[in-house]
Amino acid sequence: MDNEAQLIKIIEALREGRFTSEAAVSQGVVLPVLNMLGWPVFDTSIVIPEYTLEGKRVDFALCHPANRPAIFIEVKRVGLAEGADRQLFEYAFHTGVPMAILTDGQEWSFYLPGEQGHYAERRVYKIDLLEREPTESSSRLQRYLSYSATCDGTAIESARADYRNVARDRDIQTALPRAWDALIQEQDSLLLELLAEKVEDICGYKPEIDACAAFLESGYLNNSLITDTDKTQKPQRIAKPQTVQHKVSPRQRTGEKFSFSVMGQKHSAGSARDVMLSIFKILAENDAHFLERFASRKHGKKRRYLSRNKSELYPGRPDLVEIASVELAPGWWMGTNYSRRDIQKIIDLAKEVANPTIANTVKAQVDD
Repeated sequence: MDNEAQLIKIIEALREGRFTSEAAVSQGVVLPVLNMLGWPVFDTSIVIPEYTLEGKRVDFALCHPANRPAIFIEVKRVGLAEGADRQLFEYAFHTGVPMAILTDGQEWSFYLPGEQGHYAERRVYKIDLLEREPTESSSRLQRYLSYSATCDGTAIESARADYRNVARDRDIQTALPRAWDALIQEQDSLLLELLAEKVEDICGYKPEIDACAAFLESGYLNNSLITDTDKTQKPQRIAKPQTVQHKVSPRQRTGEKFSFSVMGQKHSAGSARDVMLSIFKILAENDAHFLERFASRKHGKKRRYLSRNKSELYPGRPDLVEIASVELAPGWWMGTNYSRRDIQKIIDLAKEVANPTIANTVKAQVDD
């Protein structure tokens, strides 16, 4: 099996939420990737697990020559790698290791600890296996992490060249408009909350999340932006903004309840959030490991859709933790402060993780 085919198998397992702990990520993702890249994973003088340094531990030390670390890999549970770079850098500084990698299985961040700047500024590259094409991910992993490239020094040389390459800045500038458009189109829940709070600051009333989502869908922001070129031209009279017409679904016009079906049984619910919670309860009742698998998937940018720890649902927002979270099952908490589009995305993610026999019977459309 070639590298790309092996990587696709790992990606499919990630998408199904099979890796529910750091140990599972290490055994099911990191070691297979290292083996794919030519590392002798059974030689503990080359691939050292649980490498200790002055009472501290790093998950893997990749060595060349034997017993001399060249790369450190720190492993976290899927979706929980945020903020772990500081600890990894402390290990690397003590030994002078030229490359450090932080991964939760899905995302792989490659760092050069010896370069200047803050931790994030010393990241050479970041791969998200579920977002990138397998061919591109395989190529980048080969470039920075293959055993042969590490032994002959080309891996670190390539990383340093990429780090200093001014084309990175051009890529960023090119990607900024696309990233903004994607942020608006995807309607990230944090962005919707910020918009709702700012409206409340201005007028004293806080809009519903769905009203904020409809506003972003209207394209008003893109139509009202003024480019630098426009600013250099002769000032023009600014037209009065048109009133945003929020789209109203047939369901809203008729007052009809939401309906969905699972395993051939039809159900009704009073809101999109009730649809989401009901589907999750049904899936959990029919699959003892569904909630654990779903929790192992990467969720929002900084939050979890489902967690055993309520505070992970809305980091830094204890107010939302109290008013917008539900105990879905004993010990499992789920957030509810989402637009219909986000809820549809969460339901679709649940179908990816659920038992296929049941998932294929889930019929729910809440974002119309």
